[in-house]
Amino acid sequence: MASARARLASGTAVLILSAVPLTPALAQDTLIDDTDGYELGTIVLTAEEQIKQALGASTITSGDIARQPVVNDIAEIIRKMPGVNLSGTSPSGQRGNQRQVDIRGMGPENVLILVDGKPVLSRMSVKQGRSGERDTRGDTNWVPAELVERIEVIRGPAAARYGSGAAGGVVNIITKAPDENLLQLGTFFDVPESSLEGATQRYNLLWARKLNEDWSLRFSGSYNKTDADDPEINAEAVTCEDEADCTYPAGSEGVVNKDASLLLRWTPSDRNSVDLELGWSRQGNLYAGDSLLSNALGSGGTDLINELASDAEETNVMERGTLALTHNGSYGWGETMSYLQYEHTDNRRLGEAGAGGSEGRINGEDWDSALLQAISGKSEAYVGHTLLGRPSALTLGAELRHEKLDLGDYSSFATVESDEFDPAGGAEVTEQTTIGLYLEDNIEWTDRLTLTPSVRLDHADTFGYNWSGGLNASYAINSSWTLKGGVARAFKSPTLYQLSENYVYVTSGNGCPYPYQGNGPCYVLSNPDLDPETSINKEIGVQYSGETGINATLTYFHNDYHDKIQAGTEQVGSALVYQRGAWREGRLYQWENIPNSRVQGLEGSFAAPLGERLSLAINGTYMIESVQDLELEGAGSVEVPLSLVPDYTINASLTWQVSDRFALLPSLTHYGPTEATEYSGSTGYAVEDTEDRDPYTLVNLGMTYAFDNGFDLKAGVTNLFDKEILRSGDGANTYNEPGRAYYFGLTKTF
Repeated sequence: MASARARLASGTAVLILSAVPLTPALAQDTLIDDTDGYELGTIVLTAEEQIKQALGASTITSGDIARQPVVNDIAEIIRKMPGVNLSGTSPSGQRGNQRQVDIRGMGPENVLILVDGKPVLSRMSVKQGRSGERDTRGDTNWVPAELVERIEVIRGPAAARYGSGAAGGVVNIITKAPDENLLQLGTFFDVPESSLEGATQRYNLLWARKLNEDWSLRFSGSYNKTDADDPEINAEAVTCEDEADCTYPAGSEGVVNKDASLLLRWTPSDRNSVDLELGWSRQGNLYAGDSLLSNALGSGGTDLINELASDAEETNVMERGTLALTHNGSYGWGETMSYLQYEHTDNRRLGEAGAGGSEGRINGEDWDSALLQAISGKSEAYVGHTLLGRPSALTLGAELRHEKLDLGDYSSFATVESDEFDPAGGAEVTEQTTIGLYLEDNIEWTDRLTLTPSVRLDHADTFGYNWSGGLNASYAINSSWTLKGGVARAFKSPTLYQLSENYVYVTSGNGCPYPYQGNGPCYVLSNPDLDPETSINKEIGVQYSGETGINATLTYFHNDYHDKIQAGTEQVGSALVYQRGAWREGRLYQWENIPNSRVQGLEGSFAAPLGERLSLAINGTYMIESVQDLELEGAGSVEVPLSLVPDYTINASLTWQVSDRFALLPSLTHYGPTEATEYSGSTGYAVEDTEDRDPYTLVNLGMTYAFDNGFDLKAGVTNLFDKEILRSGDGANTYNEPGRAYYFGLTKTF
């Protein structure tokens, strides 16, 4: 009977698409499971496991999250990995407090977020501004921190195997499995010392139970609320000549997260498991007064903006639902993992102005909506074999991603008539389907040298074919020192907003390129001839693993980033535009591929025990450059930042296990200077009086205590020395750094 059920379950790998495995086979002498198995000989690590041992790979455990708890979003702890920072989606600093995971200075749009190996695409439902910025919190906050088993962060060439959107890197959030009976209740509070900053409260439930030998169930629920900053928080950062017409930028908006998930697991044999999972999440913002151009509050702001911010009203709501079917298989010949996922994101927002100084400000009480639906799946198999007499592990895979965007109310902002283009009246629904095939082989070429070549072919019904892939290598110099490196070509598909005939970005002047600032309206239209963005990613470095427990790495990375998509600066046509009750002459532009950008820098890490109960961990990132080359009319060839990140970042932490139950956890993060851009990016204007952000250090002190009755306590102080930095909206001072705060969390496990 068990054998029949095994055959039935293994058949699902053929009937549905398969996914990246989370637990591939490790090296062993033989692989014999039962009478149906057969001896295969020595098997090396699969390419997936080899990638996780690359220099550009880090793992955050649930224990790490417990020791250094996040306030609201797990991006807060992801940012402490080498090569990782938080930045806005535009180097201009627009929407500056909406910071997301940025890996190696490539920008958040080049970081692929996965949950249990499946892509999360919800942020793609949010419209894009001229420089590609989105008013979004990103996709790392759909999973409550208490549900996370571990987080895998993969940077550089090793991430290219994951397909579109992974040119910067990949963040794979892996949730806790229903392996044992468990009931866990938790609560967490974060209280800032400043009454102008928003406080946080979080409540969560995790319940798992084995129903019988074959079936198990997991349910999770979470409520997480962070209040918005006070509208006056940044008033002191701005000096106004005319107080009667003074505006100042907003602080951080709040958010209410409601999450629920249900997972049913069927394990018919020790070879097969099938998961059926339902997920639902709702994120509603608590408005703090932000706008595209930052300065929206105060006596110079609109009554509506000031009122919405004072009452911390919801002005946008993101609702996400998922349905996924997953199969894992482990057989005598190798392993498989299969999934097929449906993702549904409903994005509703109050309408915004698209004109002059009011551009990006909420201008009414009518809600716009956009609906994003995505179907994704993968099929991978891992087969041990020999190549030229050497043991190898072959990975064969296929991937599908279908995206469908219904713009609904997000159609063009005005009536446009042109003999050259027809930007209005296009289809409200935009779709893109991409199919990928790939192959990797992890070859133990000699006892010291391991090679991992890969090749991938993707085809989209929008841009056609794209080749990617690369080569990673590891050479053991001796038992302690290893030389590692790699080179790979990664890519990112055009977004649905950039392809949509019915989405038109409009500005009455502030977003017009040189020399037409203030002389609009200017429209940015879709472009069906866009190429995918590509990046040639390279890294080389050394790793040391000593017998005393010391582990250290040093890595140099260099990315050549081609064909980045942003609004063009060359006028492609003109039109009559009906706007504000009259017909006006408008200028038409399109989304275009920008030829060249570059990223290079250094990453390092060091971890060592300092005694039986004390350990030290340090990592650092130095950005040599993160720039894009632009040819701007009136300015010639200029370099502008690709991403607004510090020149260098250092993270350090001590873990002092005072007793078996009690631990003290001091830590710090030091940020180097952040240089402001001298040009406004896609518009081409010189920016006067740019202001860099000076270096600063944040020190935290935490503790954990495990009681013998199932209670776990965590408490501490963040930003111990109260290094608060206000957002001025000028230059690089585009986000708030909160001051001192106190946190307390209590978890009970039954």
